[in-house]
Amino acid sequence: MPASAPHETLQPPTQRPLTLQDVKTLGLAALGGALEFYDFIIFVFFTAVIGQLFFPPDTSEWLRQLQSFGLFAAAYLARPLGGIIMAHFGDRSGRKRMFALSVFMMAVPTLLIGCLPTYATAGYAAPLALLVLRMMQGAAVGGEVPGAWVFVAEHVPEHRVGFACGTLTSGLTFGILIGSLVATAVNKIYTPEAVRDFAWRLPFLVGGVFGFFAVFLRRWLAETPVFEEMRQRKALVQELPLKAVLRGHGVSVAVSMLLTWVLTAGIVVVILMTPTLVQKLYGIAPAQALEANSVATLSLTIGCVVFGLLADRFGAGWMLGLGSLALLAATYGLYLGVGTAPEHLVPLYALAGFCVGVVGVVPTVMVRAFPAAVRFSGLSFSYNVAYAIFGGLTPLAVTLLIKDQPLAPAHYVAGVCAMGFLVALYLLSAGRTRFATLSAS
Repeated sequence: MPASAPHETLQPPTQRPLTLQDVKTLGLAALGGALEFYDFIIFVFFTAVIGQLFFPPDTSEWLRQLQSFGLFAAAYLARPLGGIIMAHFGDRSGRKRMFALSVFMMAVPTLLIGCLPTYATAGYAAPLALLVLRMMQGAAVGGEVPGAWVFVAEHVPEHRVGFACGTLTSGLTFGILIGSLVATAVNKIYTPEAVRDFAWRLPFLVGGVFGFFAVFLRRWLAETPVFEEMRQRKALVQELPLKAVLRGHGVSVAVSMLLTWVLTAGIVVVILMTPTLVQKLYGIAPAQALEANSVATLSLTIGCVVFGLLADRFGAGWMLGLGSLALLAATYGLYLGVGTAPEHLVPLYALAGFCVGVVGVVPTVMVRAFPAAVRFSGLSFSYNVAYAIFGGLTPLAVTLLIKDQPLAPAHYVAGVCAMGFLVALYLLSAGRTRFATLSAS
């Protein structure tokens, strides 16, 4: 069979139940991921203020918004480099080491962003420094997310991988919820003038502290049994892991990149951009938009676990297809509904957030797409390169398109969901819902 095709016949999954140690590992990994993802994502909730403070005051409103989202996108462009380097050492020397390093690399720039001078003080040096720190954050999260999925998937029984990946993804999205709650609190406690003067810094300073706490949490985690088995059998990859991935696993890379596109559409457009977009499109007050976003993100954290459990029960291909269609419908319902009845923002956004939970199925497919020896590198390369392209360009594309088409966000999500549905059909028709065994052999 060609090396680029999904290759191994699945071995019967270990049917042992989840142990207390499994639950502890999932809990600590998810909590640490939440704290780190808060650090990365808090920026998006203050893009409007940051645009005012870090760019010349005579910049037009649409250009300022575009520049702010450009800074947000820059972090995604840095993700592949950080992810590939950390994944290389994760496949060669251990998952746990890189899992701990990534969170430390996130905490430092987050703390420094909270201390940066603005354009009024430092001129163009201010946005340049912000750009550098955002790229450092991107490199850190590039290793964190794929590393976390691999870490939890290799700790649990194979028939609970959907639950493990869904729970970890839920933890990451819970970091978004923390960011939304903190942003809501800042906007409620302080006046707009106070937010511009100093209060925007507080979430970043708090995030730096969160990050160092997450470093402490990672000390309590053990190396994955799959990696330990490979190390004992001296079966670790000897060549450059990425070289092995690109040479022998082309189909797995392609499918993983397409699924990452689905993930970016749900997270970036529906969860991260929508609070700002509904303010611009429908005149929703900032505090109201952020409150609705908090409800939607809470629904998302629940949805990730639910979709993960259902993937274990019915198969990842089925849940990916059904979830993509549900997200398509819910996104149109959100944008069309808020346009005609703004008072229904919260329930419509909550439903859309729950449907974004289909992203919890994505890593369930991806961790099985690559053999254990190059799993971290294969997943990290596919995920981070795709996220750099789609996650980085999506805010810019939607911001430009929305000038002429107010429903551009919904149209974009719908198109990507349709592609996700086609990928699900491919998985089901070929019997490839799970590509490979998670075992070390």
